[in-house]
Parts: sequence; structure tokens; C-alpha cells
Amino acid sequence: MADLRHFLNLADAGPEALRAILADAGTRKQARASWPKGRVDADAPLADRVLAMIFEKNSTRTRVSFDMAIRQLGGSSIVMEAGGMQLGRGETIADTARVLSRMVDAIMIRTNDHAKIEELAHYASVPVINGLTDQSHPCQIMADLLTLQEQGVALQGMELAWLGDGNNVLHSLIEAAGLLGFNIRAGIPAGFEPDAGFVARAREAGVSITLTQDPLEAARGAQVVVTDTWVSMGQPGGEAVIAAMEPYQVNEAVMAAAASDAWFLHCLPAHRGEEVTDAVIDGPRSLVWDEAENRIHAQKSVLLWAMGAL
Repeated sequence: MADLRHFLNLADAGPEALRAILADAGTRKQARASWPKGRVDADAPLADRVLAMIFEKNSTRTRVSFDMAIRQLGGSSIVMEAGGMQLGRGETIADTARVLSRMVDAIMIRTNDHAKIEELAHYASVPVINGLTDQSHPCQIMADLLTLQEQGVALQGMELAWLGDGNNVLHSLIEAAGLLGFNIRAGIPAGFEPDAGFVARAREAGVSITLTQDPLEAARGAQVVVTDTWVSMGQPGGEAVIAAMEPYQVNEAVMAAAASDAWFLHCLPAHRGEEVTDAVIDGPRSLVWDEAENRIHAQKSVLLWAMGAL
């Protein structure tokens, strides 16, 4: 259905919608400051709506944040592990999409292969939202951008540094850069570069995406320093990957190379002592706990946009 609002990648919404989502998320968060976390927003905009959540990968933040998001909007959720569904016993993605579309108002899925979520969206007649795939992690980036805006960082023209693997989180950051007008310098070891398509599209939009094998060059003068775990769930070759990534640890030297007021972000879970030191993640420039909480607030507004209520 052409008029459905799926949120598989940030480009599905586009820059104007992304700005509207961020603005709505900030307003809703402020409006419920000091409230009990289970209290429904005053307008209950998604009352009686049901979100199906499918998990093919383990989750803490995605699971809890989407559950709390739909609850605070007045709706409810059904949580399903893929192994406990007929999807895990051979039912096709297309048939799963058709059935769930008759029973719920939206579907969020956290899976490995991005092709699965594209197929799910193709056959679904309700919005499908990307809770994470091997290609991208758009909801995480919305939380990251909301967190930076709360600190007064202007997204337009922002200078962001990434250190580590050219993974799904970096893909969505690069996509956001092209859509919202900020620059990225990524310190990445040879052989771990991000998908060339994401880089090319962002550059075509007029922003600077620099790939370097020098971690300090990537961090130099940056307003924001971002990293992620070096080995994702289920990724092979863990020891070799860690060995290649060791020079790209975010530590005091990296933060010293960044701007004096630079912020640190990490989507969590963190492998302390690997991609980041305790001194950085627990330090005064770390926003990781705000970033984690903001998954709720950003995803509330993503849900509203996807369901046509924003």
C-alpha cells in the first residue's frame, strides 16, 4: 500500500518529518517530566492501538523502550520471540505480515537481515518499524539526535566523529547527516568501511563524510564522539575484529583531541575496556544514559508519525 508510512530507514520519513518527530519528542518528554513512567500522556493519542513487537535478536533497550512508548501513548503491545512464532517454524514472512496486519495496528521488528523487514513491509497493510537490522538502526539515531538537541547542539553543520566498525549504527548516522545537514569523520580500520551507498548518498546531499584510519584525526575538533560495540551479536571472527579495532578505542586521548566541550554517545550495551574506557563512559561529557532513556521519547513520536497521528 503506497500510502503506508513505514520507518525502515530515516529516508522513509525525510528531513521535514524527522525534524517534526524530534520536535514532538522533545515537547512530549517535557510535558511528562516527573510523572510516573507508566502514566499515559494527557492526550493519549494512540488509545486502543496495538503494537506487535517481533524479536529475532536479544534486546533490552529496544524491547523496553517500545513497550513503554506505546503504553505512554495510550496503546498496548504484544511481544513475540521469533522462535516462539510460526515464523520460526517455516511460515513465510509474507504470510506473517498478512496475518498480523489483520490483528494489530503496527509492527516493530528487530532482526538480522534487512531484506526481511523490506519483505515484511511489502506485504503488511499496517506500518512496519525497524527496531534494528544488519543494515541500519534508525530509531537509535533519532534518540541520539534528540539527546544532542537537548544539550543545545545544532544539528545543521554539526561535526560528529565516529570510531570503530562501519556498522548499521554508522549507516543510519551517515543517512541522518545527509538528510539533516551535518558532517561525519569516521575513524575505521581498513576492511571495516561502511556501505558505499550510504556514503555516496550523503555526499550527494552536500555534506562531508570523511573516512580515515587515523582515530585522532577523526576525533579532532569534533562536537560529538560516537562509538559502538566492536563485535555485534552473532558476528563471526570476534578476536580478529577486536585486534583490528583496538587503536580505535574512545579514551581520554581521543576525547582530548575532540572539542573541549564534546559530548560522548554510545547506543549500549558497552563492552567497557574495549571500545570505550570507564573514564569516558562514566565521565562528565557522557550522555549515554540520557540517550538510552530517549529511545522511549523518540520512538513515541516515530510511532505517531507512522500511524499518521503526527
